[in-house]
Amino acid sequence: MAKMAASMVAESGEDVFRKMFKFYKRRDPPPDLREVTDFSSGAASGGKIVPVKLDPAAVSDEEAACVGLQPIRDWRAFGLQGYPGFIFISNPFLRGSQYFWVRQCLKTYPQKPNVCNLDMHMSPSDTQDIWARSVQALRTPASVKRQPKALLERLRWVTLGYHYNWDTKTYSAKSYTPFPADLHMLSERITAACGFPGFNSEAAILNYYRSDSSLGIHVDESELDHSRPLLSLSFGQSSIFLLGGPHRRDPPTAMFMHSGDVMLMSGPSRLLYHAVPRILPAPPQRAALLEELSCASGLQTGSVLEPVSQEDWDVCSRYIQSSRVNMTVRQVLGPGQSFPEEPMSALQTGDEGRMVGCHDDENGGKRKRTCSDPVGTVET
Repeated sequence: MAKMAASMVAESGEDVFRKMFKFYKRRDPPPDLREVTDFSSGAASGGKIVPVKLDPAAVSDEEAACVGLQPIRDWRAFGLQGYPGFIFISNPFLRGSQYFWVRQCLKTYPQKPNVCNLDMHMSPSDTQDIWARSVQALRTPASVKRQPKALLERLRWVTLGYHYNWDTKTYSAKSYTPFPADLHMLSERITAACGFPGFNSEAAILNYYRSDSSLGIHVDESELDHSRPLLSLSFGQSSIFLLGGPHRRDPPTAMFMHSGDVMLMSGPSRLLYHAVPRILPAPPQRAALLEELSCASGLQTGSVLEPVSQEDWDVCSRYIQSSRVNMTVRQVLGPGQSFPEEPMSALQTGDEGRMVGCHDDENGGKRKRTCSDPVGTVET
């Protein structure tokens, strides 16, 4: 990775992150992926992977199982040299528990009163029950040609809790709906194991990626408190994630994110530039975990997990065969903090892309915006 970045800098001396984003995004010829860090196999360019010690005492085995997680002592957690505060956990979920979280992302979290991209150009009555309006189309055999796309296939983002304002790039006390209790419990237990007890899940952005989607280069800095970590969870198809530095000119490290993988960005890594240039088919061992429905391993008393019906999973499975869902959970306010009376104006940073990004699709070689907001920093 360092060799590739150095060669790109030598070529022009300009924005190496942009160049690497374009490199991994290109379709013809496809990029060489040999320098992409793979935490699931321990493969990294230049031996950058370092083990991270978590705190098994922070979360009991029963508390972990209640949200579908393995005992903390069994988690495979890693860091990267040069990225203090960055933690990557390779699929800590119990076998069978990802089904529940995939269904929540597709069936439950897009429901009103939560907000999604479809609300920008459709009436509230048309987006009232995205799942119910999509199931028939998604149950249609793949061999049968159908148009138009189901609403679920047109979903690009959903916001939970404090709803992110894509125009002003701020949160507001006036734009809030109760944060899902199950997702808060999951987030609280992961962050506690990583050394951040008392994490308060106040906002989340769910991004829905099709096979040709990408997420532009950006920094998540709209939260008022940056001392709390940014938590990221992925399900479905794999992706290439680029993690850079505090400046756009800093060369990024490329890594795979597979279904069930978790990332935590804290401390010096909390405000680093990052992006997703490409969605990839899941490797066989990860794809197999999501192909056929099976019962979650021994649901604990008090578990937030619920059995997923075969009917629901048929729809979910069809969707994630070619798609990826990512949830980023944030604590917006620190202890004693409150929102200003008037929304903060858009940040004047003088540096392109310091915001939460939307993602784009490619259609017939042409790039098409899939959200009506100006926030995304699309790399061309």
